[in-house]
Amino acid sequence: MPTQTSNPHTTLEIPGVAVSAETIKVACSNCNLRELCMPMGLSESELNRIDDLVAVRRKVKRGTPLFRNGEKFSNLFAIRTGFFKTSVASEDGRDQVTGFQMAGEVMGLDGIVNDFHTCDAIALEDAEVCVMPFDRIEELSREVNALQRHVHKIMSREIVRENGVMLLLGSMRAEERLAAFLLNLVQRLHARGFSQNELVLRMTREEIGSYLGLKLETVSRTFSKFAEDGIVEVKQRYVRIVNPDALQDIVNPKVCS
Repeated sequence: MPTQTSNPHTTLEIPGVAVSAETIKVACSNCNLRELCMPMGLSESELNRIDDLVAVRRKVKRGTPLFRNGEKFSNLFAIRTGFFKTSVASEDGRDQVTGFQMAGEVMGLDGIVNDFHTCDAIALEDAEVCVMPFDRIEELSREVNALQRHVHKIMSREIVRENGVMLLLGSMRAEERLAAFLLNLVQRLHARGFSQNELVLRMTREEIGSYLGLKLETVSRTFSKFAEDGIVEVKQRYVRIVNPDALQDIVNPKVCS
């Protein structure tokens, strides 16, 4: 994607974002992830308007926050590269992982309701995000109907995702939870051009357990069982799904008639 590096002597003032000389201006029309995080079928004039939506691209180092619980909400963030996790602090002080986000997905929607973020968003690896000021999104949504519909779709997708997590935590056994997690992850990666049966886990087993409501030992034991059954091959964080049908059968067992 063609980029233009900002003048090192220029300071850009964007609410809620620390912008350094490393910040890069971007154009949505030339981004290879546009199909994932922006509406399709726009006219040239509409596309030119949307190009003005992204203020800057921001680098986020591994282990550092994109935003924190309690911070004032000003922007949505489209992930260009890298992985993130979102988490909230439980009553006993532990971090409860609420989701994993990857390139082409939009973060920050939690802040819309009360103008403050309600979770932490931490980079699991060095990442880049496109910063989209929300007041600009609202302004453009009144002029470009496709953008308004797309924002609604993104919010609806979050609701569906949260319902899916509730199903995982409420009614599935450990094997079903981990199988569903792996299938979902590899499907999302495949939509971004990656292999449909190989992946490198950016998150730790402990973080997977927190997300799935499982103890670390249970996650490790379930991975080992899948490997023993010939369903997956596991080498540290590298996972190859050998038998995706078997994983699918764990999530949706076939009923004999």
